[in-house]
Amino acid sequence: MTIDEIIAFMQDLDGVLTLRPEPGDGSPEISWGDTFFSYSPDPAAPRTPQPFATIVTKNYPGDESSRLDRPGTFRVNIAAGKEAFIERTGHAPHEPAVDDDPALTDAVIAHPVYGSAGWLAVVNPGRRTDAATCELLRSAYHLARSRHERRAG
Repeated sequence: MTIDEIIAFMQDLDGVLTLRPEPGDGSPEISWGDTFFSYSPDPAAPRTPQPFATIVTKNYPGDESSRLDRPGTFRVNIAAGKEAFIERTGHAPHEPAVDDDPALTDAVIAHPVYGSAGWLAVVNPGRRTDAATCELLRSAYHLARSRHERRAG
């Protein structure tokens, strides 16, 4: 999957707010070129909700292990939740990942920094992980939507 294919997939889900920071929009420079997905049925709302998925295109301070400095490399980060996290990794989010290589491409792994919060990651999703990535993104969307509806209702 390409970044554009992932963005198109996400924009087909009702109520997804897609933020793509760029120069001049007031966002921090480090976020330029990355993409953030939140559930926000009212995109004009004054407060942007916490993202439930992101696409990052570069290393961040303290988050270099995926080696996103390689040409053409990006990582999809997904707030999968505890159940999906356990199903995909075989261990609870607070337990350390023993065999995950954060730089491995086309594999669903515990997020190298936020795995303990139930986040999963896929570096350069491809043939082996396209379907799983879409399934996890859809599931994270439903979790975010449910959270929003509980808070609003």
